[in-house]
Amino acid sequence: MANITMDSPVTGVAPATFRPGTSDKEIEAAALKAIKRRKQLVLFWQLVILFGALGLWQVASDQAWIDPFFYASPSAVAERLYDWAVNGTTEGSLWYNLGVTMEEALIGFFTGSIAGVVVGIGLGRNQFLSDIFSVYIKAINSIPRVVLAPIFIMIMGLGLASKVALAFVMVFFVVFANAFQGVREADRDMIANARILGASDWQVTRAVVVPSAMSWIFASLHVSFGFAIIGAIVGEFVGARFGIGQLISIAKGTFDAAGMFAAIVLVMVVTLAAEWIMTAIENRLAKWRPQQSLDTH
Repeated sequence: MANITMDSPVTGVAPATFRPGTSDKEIEAAALKAIKRRKQLVLFWQLVILFGALGLWQVASDQAWIDPFFYASPSAVAERLYDWAVNGTTEGSLWYNLGVTMEEALIGFFTGSIAGVVVGIGLGRNQFLSDIFSVYIKAINSIPRVVLAPIFIMIMGLGLASKVALAFVMVFFVVFANAFQGVREADRDMIANARILGASDWQVTRAVVVPSAMSWIFASLHVSFGFAIIGAIVGEFVGARFGIGQLISIAKGTFDAAGMFAAIVLVMVVTLAAEWIMTAIENRLAKWRPQQSLDTH
């Protein structure tokens, strides 16, 4: 009797071969071990690439292969971040400025996501309304988002409202498009079976359509927070009293390359943290999916 071979496309490691009579528990344990080994390998190479890139950047700056005045260096960026964290910035505490940007981004993210999901599902379930509003949605969506920043600031001022409005617009259309398409891609046979069993339109939407569209919605949410951050920072860059975008604008005006890179690093760290939180929430809410699809995150 031939040995049993288990392919491991998810783990990225060599296929495992099992003797005849191997129990399901042993095969499952081997699969989990292979998944853990793959995660460790991925983390190792991520760290290698990160520290390799930072090391090359530092050497290039030290050896004057690049001009430190324009490109700074990792050590200069780290020193600027430390100085901001300990002594504050020219515009006040670093944490206050970061808090302002996060407040703008979070309000824009949640309001834009909720509106995008509701409108996307609503229009996806109603072909008549979809036909009416589609031309207006396409027209508004064609407007470059950056152009809206000075308009919102002119109308709403330099405060919170204008940044939230820009973050909202950045998020809404991404989430709306995915929610709308997710509803349209719902399994028609499942919808038909639900109707045969006597389900109302609301019950079909809640029990069949929305769960079917969740993968599409979460796919948009993963990138939407980054867009919310972009919207808040662009608004601050155009005109604001506080925020990370304002720090970038001041650093640009004073040719402070280290300050600009330090602000960018802050934005990257916050966005990656939000991505990690979003992935954890998705995995908890989508336990019904096959385990291997969750392990690819």
